[in-house]
This record gives sequence, structure tokens and C-alpha cells, in this order.
Amino acid sequence: MTVTARGAEFPSATDDTCDLEPPSATEKSPDALRAQIIDDSRALELFKEMLQAERGATENTTDSYELDIKHFGVWQSSRGSDLVGADTAAVRAFLSELSENGLAPRTAARRLSALKQFFRFLQAEDLRADNPCAKIEGPRLGQPLPKILSEDQVAQLLVAARDQLSGDFRTARKRADAVRALALVELLYATGVRVSELVKLPFENVIEGRKCLLVAGKRGKERIVPVGEPAEAALAKYEPFRKLHTGQGGPSKWLFPSHGGHLTRHRVAQILKDLASQAGLPKEKVSPHVLRHAFATHLLANAADLRAVQKMLGHADISTTQIYTHILDDRLKAVVRNHHPLARP
Repeated sequence: MTVTARGAEFPSATDDTCDLEPPSATEKSPDALRAQIIDDSRALELFKEMLQAERGATENTTDSYELDIKHFGVWQSSRGSDLVGADTAAVRAFLSELSENGLAPRTAARRLSALKQFFRFLQAEDLRADNPCAKIEGPRLGQPLPKILSEDQVAQLLVAARDQLSGDFRTARKRADAVRALALVELLYATGVRVSELVKLPFENVIEGRKCLLVAGKRGKERIVPVGEPAEAALAKYEPFRKLHTGQGGPSKWLFPSHGGHLTRHRVAQILKDLASQAGLPKEKVSPHVLRHAFATHLLANAADLRAVQKMLGHADISTTQIYTHILDDRLKAVVRNHHPLARP
């Protein structure tokens, strides 16, 4: 009789054919032999499979977990140790070094969270006896407010995108790039969709005569997001140019095709930063997610219903959407502090 653990077979203690002697004092303990059962790469692979199969995690989420865990794995390797066999002292030393090197507390907390879940998984699968992170507390964090652009700054960005279209283009592809840039900015700001949702949006999900997008959000949950008239017009202008971005693969199913696939999140971020420079805005202040924040904040500032904003953003919990109301509170406090006569010294 054998006991199977993730495809590996080991003799059972009750097997008649199993004639094992107790380990001698000079032999390694079962904990030390653990690394011979599963190596770091296999452990990480199993953890990612669990995230996707049991938690419905997206590819972006699993990639983020993998990157954070690998940071610790590389650090362990530099000390001559492995990832799976790490102990509490190693994790504490790793976090201490991150702090000394000036890593943001929020990033350190995220890495600790990834490690806790990874080792909790290994413990649950009997691939190690304990969770070395169980008693480690992360850095205390305040509630961060999302970074946003003002309505004037968004207007500057849109003007820069429109001004590009009035230039002289040496090739049709260059003109297509400029038309696409305008469509991207208009849609990100008009709909508040995540950049990952927009780049993976099939062309057929532009519905109701370009007045709505059918968006597949986290865990495949779909929602319909309305598109305003300026964004609708920019999208209509871009549609004839889509074929110039498909490469040699023929027609593409994606709204924003690129080289046989779809446009990447990284490329969209680059496009926005180029526009920010042209608009005279700090490049570090402009990103796809900042436009999502601006969408929500500007709607609420103009008396939009919180529940409606929640649905358009695709937030499962309204408390996530409520963070934008704190931004408005801070703005009101700033107005009083800066302009009310009794607030002046």
C-alpha cells in the first residue's frame, strides 16, 4: 500500500513490504528530508495552480504572488538556502533588510502576505510542518488615498491626445497610433475600466452602437459600462485603423490588437506617459489606474450615486468604492483651510 502526495508515492507505515528502521542520530530529520520531496519551483507551481483553481485568481494576481515569493527565494538562494525550507528567522531577516533598503512599508506588507499564504498552503498540503510566517506581523499601514488627476489635468491630457491628430504623419501606421492613443485615453477616463479589462476586450463586446462596453471583470464577472459621446466618437474614429495594428495575422478579435495578439498593459502605460509629457504633466502622476481613480472621484464630485459608481467600477464591495469619498472629504477640508477667513492665522 502506498500513500500518494501530489503524484509522488511513498511507502505506507502499514505496508507489509515496508521494512524501515528508525533513523539513527546521524541521519537527517524528516523536516530536513522535505526538500528532496518537493523543490522550490514545483512548490510555487502547485501554489499558483491552487490560486487559480480554488480561488479563481486571475493571471495578473497569480503573477504578482509569484513575483513577490520569488524575491524571497532569490534572497534565500544568495544565503545558500532554499525557499521551501525557510524558517522564521530567515523571513524576519528578509523583511528587516527590505526596510533598511528603503522599501515602502506597503510593498513589504504585500510580500509578507504572499509568503504567509504560500507557506500556509505548503503546511496544508503536508509539504512542511509549520508556517514560518504565522507569528510575524507586518508593518502598520495607514489607509492610502488613491492618486488622481484633477479635471483640468485630465482635460490637458485629452487636449494633448487630440493635438497629435493635427500633426503630419509620414506613415499611415503613425496616424493609427495617434488615433489609438486618443481612443485609449477617452475610454479609460469615460468608463473607469481597468487597463487589463480594456486591452483584453474583444471587439464584439463593443455593443449598443458603441454606447456600451460588455466588460469581463475579476473572476469572469461581466458588467455593462456606458460610454460617453466623446469616447464613442474617438472609438468610431479608431475602428478603421485597427487593421494597421494586427500585424501579419489577419483580422483580430481584440478591440486593441497588436502583433497578432492584443495591446499590453505596459504599452498603454507608455502611451499615457508620452501624452503626459506633451501635456506638461509629471509622467509619474499619469497611469491607466490613475485615470480609473479620476473617473470615480470626478463622478462622485458631481453628485453621482455611489452604488452606480460601484457597479461601473466592478467593485464587489461598496467599501472599496467608498475610499473615493475620503478624497472628496480631504478636498473640502483643503478648501476651508485655504480659503475660509477664520482658518487663517
